[in-house]
Amino acid sequence: MALAAKRHELILAAVRASGIIRLADLVERLGVTPVTIRRDVTLLADRGLVQRVHGGIALPNRAPVPQQTRATAPGPLGPMRTRAVVGMLVPSVEYYWPAVIQGAHTAVAATDGRLIMRSSGWDDPAEDRRQIDALLERGAQALLVAPATTGGPARELLRRLGTLARDLPVVLVERTPPKDLFTLPLDAATTAHALGAGLALRHLVTLGHDRVALITTRQSPTSTALRTGWQETVAALGLPPHDGLDIEIPSYGAAGWADAYDKVLDHSRDQGIGALFVHSDREAIGLIERGWERGITVPRDLAIVTYDDEIGAASDPPLTAVRPQKHRLGRLAAELALARLADVSGEWPVHRVELWPSVVVRESCGTLPTATAAA
Repeated sequence: MALAAKRHELILAAVRASGIIRLADLVERLGVTPVTIRRDVTLLADRGLVQRVHGGIALPNRAPVPQQTRATAPGPLGPMRTRAVVGMLVPSVEYYWPAVIQGAHTAVAATDGRLIMRSSGWDDPAEDRRQIDALLERGAQALLVAPATTGGPARELLRRLGTLARDLPVVLVERTPPKDLFTLPLDAATTAHALGAGLALRHLVTLGHDRVALITTRQSPTSTALRTGWQETVAALGLPPHDGLDIEIPSYGAAGWADAYDKVLDHSRDQGIGALFVHSDREAIGLIERGWERGITVPRDLAIVTYDDEIGAASDPPLTAVRPQKHRLGRLAAELALARLADVSGEWPVHRVELWPSVVVRESCGTLPTATAAA
C-alpha cells in the first residue's frame, strides 16, 4: 500500500509539472508495468484527482480548446446546436421509455437535428457498449444514455463515457454515477423518484393512513429509489414501524401473479394495512381486480396510490398516481446535450438536473378527483 501511495504522489507530481502526460511516459519514468499504471490512473481518476485523455492523463477540469462558432438556435439553457446528430441509448422501448424518447425527439427535431435511438436491454454493460459504439459510428455528435451502473463492467463503461465527455456531450438519463465515481464529468437528467415516494406517502397520511405498504415488482433503479423515499418518509413522519410492509410481487400477468396478489390483499386485511403504494400501474390494477374477487373494494376497504401514471386514469376506479415528467425529462436531456454542443467557451459546467414528479389525485385513494397537485 505504501508503494502504491508513493507512485500516486509521483504521478500527481508529474501531471502537475506538465499538465498532460502520456501513460507510456509514466511506465518508463516509474519503472512499472502498464497494467500497474492503468490501475493507478483508474484509482486517481475515480477520486477526481486526474482526468483521462487520449493516451494519457491531465489535470482535472482542464478547459478544452475553444471551438469555432457553430450554427445555433435559442434554447431554455442557452444557444443550442442546430442540425446535430444525437444518439440515444435506452434499456427498453416499452413502458416508461417511449415518452422519454418522444421528449428527446421533440427537442432535437426543433433544431432541425436527427435523433438516432438504440435499445440495449436491462443490466447488460457489454450490449450498452456495443450500441454506444454503433451510435458513434453512425455519426452521433452527442449521446443520451441510460446504461447499467452497477458491477465492474458497468463501472468501466461509465469511465469510458467520462472520457468521451471530454470531446462530445454525454448526458445520462435517469441514471447518475455511483458515489465513488461521482466526479465523472457526465451531465445527467433524472427524476426525483425518492421524493415521489415521499409525496405519495404524505398524501396518504393526510387521509388518515399510518400503515402504508410498499408494493414493487423487481429490483430496478426506480424501485430502489422509491424504497429509499418510502423508508425515509416513514422515519421523518414518525410513523409506526413498517417492518414487513415492503412486499415484492410478480409482474401483473406473470406466472403465479393472482395467488401472490391475493396474499398481499389477505396480509393487508389481517395486519390492518389501510393503504398501498404500488409500483406500477399494471400491478395496482391487478390488485384492484383481485380485490373484487375477495370482497375488498378500492377505495372503501383499501386506498391505493400508484407510481408512473401510464394508464392510471383508465383504471376502475381511476388511480391516484405519482407522475414522473417523462416527456419533459427526455426533452431536457436533449436540450442539455445541444446546449453543450453549441458552447464554444470551453467553460460549460457539468449539469446534474433533477425533475420533481407530480401527484394526480383521483378516486383510488378515497378522495374526489381534483386538479393535479404539482410537486
